[in-house]
Amino acid sequence: MGIIGTVIIALCCFTPILVVLFGIVGLSALVGYLDYVLFPALAVFILITIYAVIRRARKT
Repeated sequence: MGIIGTVIIALCCFTPILVVLFGIVGLSALVGYLDYVLFPALAVFILITIYAVIRRARKT
């Protein structure tokens, strides 16, 4: 779950996928606020991924 979330959030942060989608839907006024949501979400998913890797390494 952590890796999938990290990839999805990274794609949304570094490519204009959400900008295009918001423009199509008519919510382009909210594009300026995406950074306030996407960067913390990216950090959370990266931390989940790191936690899972450490936990898996301890079991083996």
